[in-house]
Amino acid sequence: MVLALVALAGCGSGPGTPTAAPVDLSQVDGAAGVRGIVLTTPVPKPTTTLTDAAGNPFDLRAATAGKVTMVFFGFTSCPDICPTTMADLAAARSLLTPAQREDLKVVFVATDPERDTPAAVRRWLGQFDASFIGVTGTWDDVVGLAGQLGVPLAPPRQDPDGARVVPHGSQVTAFGPDGVARVAYQAGTTVVDYAHDIPLLIRGEH
Repeated sequence: MVLALVALAGCGSGPGTPTAAPVDLSQVDGAAGVRGIVLTTPVPKPTTTLTDAAGNPFDLRAATAGKVTMVFFGFTSCPDICPTTMADLAAARSLLTPAQREDLKVVFVATDPERDTPAAVRRWLGQFDASFIGVTGTWDDVVGLAGQLGVPLAPPRQDPDGARVVPHGSQVTAFGPDGVARVAYQAGTTVVDYAHDIPLLIRGEH
């Protein structure tokens, strides 16, 4: 499961939070064709309804049917892993052909529902790529989806120094066009590795 790949990341909104070291997944044992981590147990795309940036219901499976779908959990005030991951995915998408870009969906699931309203998520994602889909929901909704993907989460908290901390798994789960995830990516995956893998995932070569 994805849970075995990455420990819970203690992302905070205060200064001094360490960032994840880059990982060259092309050198990871088990990488076959793709440079991501091949999951030992494939994960079917869940049917779940959250709320999109326009405030409308968002069914993950229906809204992304037939597309490579990369799902990441995070929060907009995260100082390190979340913006870095979104920036890397945006840069990788810019290296794809127009047709390949049409076959890719990037979904950001907000893990701080109290602060991350649909409008706030949309503004934040707009810094990276206007095509990225931001979704929110109640804490129970978000935890329920994360649990189905094997992504660990912990409730948001305020540290004594005032920093907002929202521990969450930092992996990106990649679903193929068939709606099954067989590959995931750790924090620190390079733009080159994402850009290498996405066309393979689109063609089902994983």
